[in-house]
Amino acid sequence: MQKQRIGFIINPISGTNKKKHIPDLIEENLSKELFLKPDILFTEHKGHAIEIARKLAQQKYDIVVAVGGDGTVNEVAQGLLHTETVLGIIPVGSGNGLARHLGIPMNSTHAIEVINMLQTATIDYGKANEQFFFCTCGTGFDANVSWDFAKSHKRGLNSYIELALKNYINFTPQHYILTNDKIQIEQSAFLITFANAAQYGNNIYIAPQASILDGMMDIAIFSEFPVTALPEITLKLLTRQIDKSIYLNYLQTDKITLNCPEKSLQFHIDGEAVMMETPIDICIIPAGLKVICKNKRKSNNEQNIFVKGLESMKKSLKSI
Repeated sequence: MQKQRIGFIINPISGTNKKKHIPDLIEENLSKELFLKPDILFTEHKGHAIEIARKLAQQKYDIVVAVGGDGTVNEVAQGLLHTETVLGIIPVGSGNGLARHLGIPMNSTHAIEVINMLQTATIDYGKANEQFFFCTCGTGFDANVSWDFAKSHKRGLNSYIELALKNYINFTPQHYILTNDKIQIEQSAFLITFANAAQYGNNIYIAPQASILDGMMDIAIFSEFPVTALPEITLKLLTRQIDKSIYLNYLQTDKITLNCPEKSLQFHIDGEAVMMETPIDICIIPAGLKVICKNKRKSNNEQNIFVKGLESMKKSLKSI
């Protein structure tokens, strides 16, 4: 078997501090029987990972690995769309939504071992106007929190929950209109999420029925809910049951248009805060990205994730 060409794109400032050891871990754990000497490249500015990934794909690299958080993964994936180059992920971000959906371990050494397995799939991706997403995009409360999270120096689940609780107190739902040739919905909503994958990240499942292989987009429309419902909603988000909530309208389609009275909206693309001009046309493009993946096995950590989530929420409530 001919050895494969592989490149690693590292965002030195995203997510956690684990990245400084990644080059050594690659040297120690990447299969020398399967791969040529890897190229390790570092991003220097926003959008740089797209440029690097696109160039490596043009040079016929077999695999390009994103080392960073959801934003870095999003950029590298954009550069590989509709090419034969496969996306790998070493997740070192705060949420790691796509990596978790693909079954990639959060441990960097184990993530490299998954790359060595060379198991691949071809997945869908989404577009919101001219912005690409691979997990979720949306507006409302979660976009509001994403904007505050982007300004914060803190990272991790505890920080996100703390910001979410603080934002909940003062957040006002907005009026939205969703339309396509079969759907017309006009309502006030706490948040609207458009999902290609099932979760935001951190095993928070906003669209538990979502598949990255079905050519469809799952839409979760949250109505305003009382604070007394927050523990139950949190539990449902962490145990893949949020689609059973009385506060959620859940539907599936391949494309839809979002409009509202405002000319622009706070929005998030895979958790990254952006401003979007309305109307926003959102669609799913089937089978556009080749990825390294792993067959999932539910671990004890995943089975008990709701306990950790509720403990984090309790700590955050005390700090407010």
